[in-house]
Amino acid sequence: MSFRTIAVITSAVALLLGLAYLFLGATVVGRWQILPTDSVLLLARRIGCLYLGLSLMYFLARSAPPSVARTALAAGSALALSLLALCGVYELTAGHAGPGIMVSAAVEFLIALGFGSVLVAERRTAARG
Repeated sequence: MSFRTIAVITSAVALLLGLAYLFLGATVVGRWQILPTDSVLLLARRIGCLYLGLSLMYFLARSAPPSVARTALAAGSALALSLLALCGVYELTAGHAGPGIMVSAAVEFLIALGFGSVLVAERRTAARG
């Protein structure tokens, strides 16, 4: 998978998540069977703002040539998304969230794999020449 492809996919997913958390926070956390208290919705709106910023960042970076900055973006994204996916699995098994969180964890894991594949491909290209 190319960096451009995974950046565009991530940008689109982050845009949708940002809008959902910002305007439909109760629905999002409700899918996870979490009570949408005022505190939870406050955090959801703040997370929505963060996702919107990430969406713009990935969209603007989609055409970046291979560089230290692009590698850092891919590596940091792969780590953060992997940790989010693991956290989702943990929260489900600990009984803190319902099965709906696994949809989020699966998407996070797939995008993390996409960034991981970009890192592997870049490393192979750098090793060849």
